[in-house]
Amino acid sequence: MPPLRLYSGPLSMFGAKAEIALREKGGPFELVMVPFVKGDRYEPRHPEVMRINPKGQVPVLVDGAVELFDSTLIMEYLEDAFPEPALWPAGAAARAEARRLELEADEIVFMNIARLFGLEETPDDPVAIDARATAARHYAALEARLEGRDHLAGPYSYADIALFMALFYGERKGAILTEATPRLLAWRARVLARPAVRTVIGRMGAWLASEGRDVPDYVRDAVAEAGAGDRSE
Repeated sequence: MPPLRLYSGPLSMFGAKAEIALREKGGPFELVMVPFVKGDRYEPRHPEVMRINPKGQVPVLVDGAVELFDSTLIMEYLEDAFPEPALWPAGAAARAEARRLELEADEIVFMNIARLFGLEETPDDPVAIDARATAARHYAALEARLEGRDHLAGPYSYADIALFMALFYGERKGAILTEATPRLLAWRARVLARPAVRTVIGRMGAWLASEGRDVPDYVRDAVAEAGAGDRSE
């Protein structure tokens, strides 16, 4: 059987989610990086992406006859097809909580951060001010959730992957984490220490650096490791 194939992009938050999940599962897969028009609002032009996803966006997963798009749907498929190691918690209530957090990461936390896109040079814009204030409230809620636990929904899960990626974009766009949320900072460090996360975020940061874009300080070690890996191949 051919390996799974994942179509992603160098700056795709949702593609990164799917790739991290695949790497956490540990099986072989082929990664196809789709060329993009430069800029944060790019669109993929790869014919397979356009064929499989009516929205024309990555990520797209191909596993034999199975062809899927949408990072959440891809993660659900991976959990059914490759149940070990588990990336949803055990028990219906715990899984429902984790699924809700994963949904909120995409549809609430990240959608607010997306309001900052294009406003990097005008931080005093009222929209930017409101988006940062809203992000701070989201971060405070996550800080409270992490009291007495290492991860957001009990064991490490897709919820942590999704929130980690949303907060990475927040850091890039001005909604940064501060010492006001020490548990959230510690959680971010724990997630970043995972090899699957470190590989993906390191390569993404290296791409940002190659394009002359700012790279958040907290991922610079991962970026340096990604560069060292490239030189050793």
